[in-house]
Amino acid sequence: MNRGEIYGSKDKAAERGYKPSFYVVVSRDFIAENDDISTVVCAPIYTEMLGVRSEVPIGPEDGVPKDSSIRCDFLTLMLKTKLTHFVATLSHEKKQALDKALAYALQLNG
Repeated sequence: MNRGEIYGSKDKAAERGYKPSFYVVVSRDFIAENDDISTVVCAPIYTEMLGVRSEVPIGPEDGVPKDSSIRCDFLTLMLKTKLTHFVATLSHEKKQALDKALAYALQLNG
C-alpha cells in the first residue's frame, strides 16, 4: 500500500448510501507500507463534484468507474484490512493536485 493509491472497500457505510466505496491513501508511504501499522488516512471518492478547491476531479482514466472527485475535506482513518481491492495509482499530475487540495483543506497555505 502506498500514498496516492486508490482502493475499494466492500464496507457499505450509511453516509455513503450503503454503496461500496473508493478511497485514496493520503498517509505518507512510511505509514502506508508499514505492516505493523493497521490504519491509514484516506480521502473518500464521491461521484458528485462540488467544484471546490478541496477536491480533485478524477474519472475512468484514473481507474474509477465514472467521473468522480476526491474530497479532501472529509479525511478518514481506515483500517488497511477494509481497503479490500487495489484499483489504481494516481498519476504524478493528480498527486500534485491532491497535495494542493489537501493543503487547502487543512489550511496549510499560510
